[in-house]
Amino acid sequence: MTVLLIEDEPKISAFIYKGLSEAGYEIIMAYDGKSGLSMAMQNDYDVIILDVMLPIINGLDVCKKIRGEGIQTPILMLSALGTLEDKVDGLQLGADDYLVKPFHFKELTARLHALTRRQYQQSPASNLLHVADVILDRNKKMAERNHIPIILTAKEYALLEMFMLNVNRILSRNDIAEKVWGYDFDSSSNVIDVYVNYLRNKIEKGFSSKLIHTVVGMGYIMKEE
Repeated sequence: MTVLLIEDEPKISAFIYKGLSEAGYEIIMAYDGKSGLSMAMQNDYDVIILDVMLPIINGLDVCKKIRGEGIQTPILMLSALGTLEDKVDGLQLGADDYLVKPFHFKELTARLHALTRRQYQQSPASNLLHVADVILDRNKKMAERNHIPIILTAKEYALLEMFMLNVNRILSRNDIAEKVWGYDFDSSSNVIDVYVNYLRNKIEKGFSSKLIHTVVGMGYIMKEE
């Protein structure tokens, strides 16, 4: 899981970085609002930890600009300001959760897990996923393209489901390994690439438009050409 941490206080950023790294997270650091906003807009993350009191651009404005760009990455806002009004301000601007400093590390990780679980949960109405002319019925575990059934193995189905739940988002091999194969899977092997090619052949062969694209050095993305 990849976390963008935007925090300018050295002790707090070091504390969070050390704890999350030891817990298996990949941490990307930014120390001011301007650079943090730029990184949030240029790359994909599983969650963003955002301090309110930041140099150059404050965290509230960063949050507002991120949401203004249509980026839906879960945002956990950190602040020493813990009044109800402060929390409401952060949540109304698009933050998903608000944690007041000082905090226990266990509470931080619990909130991160809750946010990422929420990100991948879908309402019953969304059990029918559409991307271009591909339809995935999550109730029946069936897929089709242009009304032609696609026969998938369990892993191919899980891979297609992940792509369709994260359309237009770059998925790293670590992302895919974690969600489809589990935490202990060796993401450095070529198995993920092999299965992506299997899936491509099944949903793209015979069709003029390609849906799954390779992003060199970063991973894969599902999008319409």
